[in-house]
Amino acid sequence: MLRLSLRGVTDDRHAFMKVTFLGAAGAVTGSKYLVELGGRRVLIDCGLFQGLKRLRERNWQPLPFDPRSLDAVLLTHAHIDHSGYLPVLVRAGYQGPVYCTDATRRLLSLMLPDSARLQEEEAEYANRHRFSKHSPALPLYTEADARTALQRLHPISLPSQIALFTDVQASFSRAGHLLGAASIRLESHGERLLFSGDLGRTHDPLMRAPAPPPAADWVVIESTYGDRVHSPLDPETELAAHLSRALARGGVVIVPTFAIGRAQLLLHLIRRMKEKHAIPDVPVYLNSPMAEDATPLYLDYPEEHRLNAVELAAMTQVAHFVTGVEESKSLNRRSGPMIILAASGMATGGRVVHHLKAFAPDSRNMILFTGYQAAGTRGAAMLAGTESIKCHGEWVPVRAEIVQLHGTSSHADYHGLIAWLAASPGPPRRVFVTHGEPAAADALRQHLRRALELEVTVPEQGESFAST
Repeated sequence: MLRLSLRGVTDDRHAFMKVTFLGAAGAVTGSKYLVELGGRRVLIDCGLFQGLKRLRERNWQPLPFDPRSLDAVLLTHAHIDHSGYLPVLVRAGYQGPVYCTDATRRLLSLMLPDSARLQEEEAEYANRHRFSKHSPALPLYTEADARTALQRLHPISLPSQIALFTDVQASFSRAGHLLGAASIRLESHGERLLFSGDLGRTHDPLMRAPAPPPAADWVVIESTYGDRVHSPLDPETELAAHLSRALARGGVVIVPTFAIGRAQLLLHLIRRMKEKHAIPDVPVYLNSPMAEDATPLYLDYPEEHRLNAVELAAMTQVAHFVTGVEESKSLNRRSGPMIILAASGMATGGRVVHHLKAFAPDSRNMILFTGYQAAGTRGAAMLAGTESIKCHGEWVPVRAEIVQLHGTSSHADYHGLIAWLAASPGPPRRVFVTHGEPAAADALRQHLRRALELEVTVPEQGESFAST
């Protein structure tokens, strides 16, 4: 029997498996799913809410369960909206294992301390310039908190199956979205619950396609692009056209870049374009120490991506890697033509915000977005045509050309999501659509019902499902 209970976990001692949606419900960020099975409590993903202020404020609210009551945490991948709340969870008392793939562990060793440093730097900057309403402004967590959380990580291979407990098994299969990204299936007493995680594209130019899903009774599937079909344009051709236009007028191209995955793909494409003389041979700067540190990791996981060692080496030589803060600042005093790739990808923080302050006011320049921009981010605002953005307490006019590249997304579109689910050994009893804006989630719900004739639900924040 299937049962849905709204707004909170039901008290049912006879339920074999129960899942409560504590994030990524009605939004693209904050992934957290509390699963209760076999008398155990497991958290799938532990992400930060990003974007809209009403979402970010949830990061500061206490969890609706005691972290000390958890028996295990499992992470689908390293992106901060799936992992970035982990330092808070550990600081609040969680002392159990955090299972993830080995590549995810290594990426998190870069990403969690970086996330903490950004928060500490922004709090310090806000206090120094007194533009925060909080006195003093505080980071959500510190670098020390992040490093403590890293000690809880237990790496596993991909693919693999492990015995979480005597009567609970967990399997990890390739999701294709990022190095180490996995779909996770929990199985207990013959019941199977599958979390897609973020799914990559079948023909992604960097990452290999997701593995077919294992059999499952219930599936939780992401819907970031649940209402869209990716452009058929070749990403290299599309990127070359935009870059050439801006560089020809002497412009500076600022590319807000996700440091892991997107940065490596862009370097690969720019290297290919320069070799073909498809774009001018202008200086290229990668202003992301984390991207520099992450790039060599691709050599250690060749089974997950499409590039060989020669291509990886060439990719690192196409750009100058900016490390020091002073060198980063000096870029803002230079003129074009040049290309600057800088984190973060949605322009929510990091070094790219300083570059936006310097270059967004000039109409010769271009701000080029290469991935999804969540509601409430600077990236979403600029793509929507805003005339100014707030950076470090100041309103900065936006006169630069704003462009979105459509061929480089690392998420499957709704055709890809349907195809992935259709490849399952058998149809699930029910599908839950999460990790999408409301319109995207509802669109995927309708697509799945029509294409696969499945029972599909779009859960709300705090909603629970139980099997008996």
